[in-house]
Amino acid sequence: MKPTDVSDPEFFHKVVDCQYACPAHTPVPAYIRLIAQQNYTDAYLINWESNVFPGVLGRTCDRPCEPACRRGRVEEEPVAICRLKRVAADFKDDIADRLPKAGKPNGMKVALIGAGPASLTVARDLAPLGYEIHLYDEQPKAGGFMRSQIPSFRLPESVLDEEIGYVLDLGVTQVFDTYVDSMADLLSKGYDAVFVGSGAPKGRDLPKLAGRKEADANIHVGINWLANVAFEHIETIGKKVIVLGGGNTAMDCCRTARRLGADDVKVIVRSPFDDMKASPWEKEDAMHEGIPILDNHVPLEFVVEKGKLTGMHFDKVEPVYHDDGRRELVSTGEDPVFVPCDDVLVAIGQENAFPWIEKSTGIRFTSWGTPIINDDKTFQSTRKEVFFGGDSAFGPANIITAVAHGHQAAVSIDLYCQGKKISDRPAPNVTLISQKMGIHEWSYDSIPITDERKIVPLVELDQALSDRSLEVELGFDPETAFIEAERCLNCDAQTVFTADSCIECDACTDICPTSCINFIQNAPEDDLRQKLAVPADNLEQPLYVSGTLETGKVMVKDEDVCLHCGLCAERCPTAAWDMQMFFYNTTKATPKLVKQR
Repeated sequence: MKPTDVSDPEFFHKVVDCQYACPAHTPVPAYIRLIAQQNYTDAYLINWESNVFPGVLGRTCDRPCEPACRRGRVEEEPVAICRLKRVAADFKDDIADRLPKAGKPNGMKVALIGAGPASLTVARDLAPLGYEIHLYDEQPKAGGFMRSQIPSFRLPESVLDEEIGYVLDLGVTQVFDTYVDSMADLLSKGYDAVFVGSGAPKGRDLPKLAGRKEADANIHVGINWLANVAFEHIETIGKKVIVLGGGNTAMDCCRTARRLGADDVKVIVRSPFDDMKASPWEKEDAMHEGIPILDNHVPLEFVVEKGKLTGMHFDKVEPVYHDDGRRELVSTGEDPVFVPCDDVLVAIGQENAFPWIEKSTGIRFTSWGTPIINDDKTFQSTRKEVFFGGDSAFGPANIITAVAHGHQAAVSIDLYCQGKKISDRPAPNVTLISQKMGIHEWSYDSIPITDERKIVPLVELDQALSDRSLEVELGFDPETAFIEAERCLNCDAQTVFTADSCIECDACTDICPTSCINFIQNAPEDDLRQKLAVPADNLEQPLYVSGTLETGKVMVKDEDVCLHCGLCAERCPTAAWDMQMFFYNTTKATPKLVKQR
């Protein structure tokens, strides 16, 4: 193998697994260290720079970072990254004086359609550059699906208002209670660019299922029903409720129904329990509130008697998994299962819908109803001044993905408005600095502790179910947050090797707790991976390969199992190993958004 190019920022970026897995590439270990130091304000601002909504995401994120967490490779549970984000939000000081202000007007005007996380991110990134931002939404307040689809017992309105307020305070022109019904009309208003962040607003239904039309009054599309509850248009529901669907929206529907007075709520899903799209913790929360999940049940019909919905029939199935990975649901042949109900909430997915975008605009769509865009970096549509992001770009995903789209789209809009090539993406902001303070002293704590993951406390169940607006999770207190933060392995403290200083004494290999360091003869990657002391079978994680040493061997380190403990650097007599702190921040349209201290 060729020597690893550690000057390429993407090499060490990929080693910081949690940050690499985050769509917005939030510098996770950096803010967790600050939480351990009780510097909650700086921890919050590091988050805010990347993900815009730390308080929101600290409660609702889908947590793609946690399955990637290196702690999960040495213990059963990863660091509670998401809930530590909330700690920074809960305990921060006033940050108003450290946030950016609206920039000097540059004469450019940008329209944002939909006031969800993608559009708000674009606004946050462009307003400090002097763009005049017009934010359109049909609802009376900004937030999009964060406000209308996430129940207040998971996300208090006060948290949402605060973090959206930071964006709106940048001088954003708010055009709310306004449904944009014509892209052609909007384009005629002279905007220099338009960003569409309208989400995937159409909930899927079961229009062809027997009894659907007759029982219409008691069958509700999940996302619409949640919005009506959020805006207090609906305050009650029947005592017996069926929720169809296995995603997070279904979990929100069933838990909300309990709070509106239903005492018999069942989630019924076609797929096996383990194949459900809902996050594991969302399923756990629903079951904790006494809501059973019936899997492997395919809807057959809505049962209507004397004009009234009385229940549903289901076909019980079992999954058959084929060699090509395809799953088939096969009927068990049993009699249909009858489940009584007063109301049904249909939460089986969402679709894009753009009835307001005319063909005459030149904006083209795929057969799936999603816009045709250049790529997932530029987000430019087939009409050059129109950009898409969030769920409206590729279909339903999550908040953090929408934020990531907003960052990239803002860069594209800024480049486009400046007359530059939007394919020429600015490089990320990267630093790599030695942490050596003395011969055996380091500026960070490198001792891997063995504390188990802490559990977030909940309010009493009776209390939670009696108040729809009461937040269920209490969050970590500072003491618990410190213990949880100390579980972080600081995998942004990189082990950097200097071949010219190495005397091949093997001290580092002797002390390495995971046997990830090897001095062996070079070979093609497939062979090299198998010749290591511990074979490196995870092909997703790179090998760190040095140049040729005096003996003709090379140093090979398996980045997959390295704990970044720093013992190799402490033991090395020639300082061939050094612990260097790596900071990676994706480029934003506004390069510096917060004041550093």
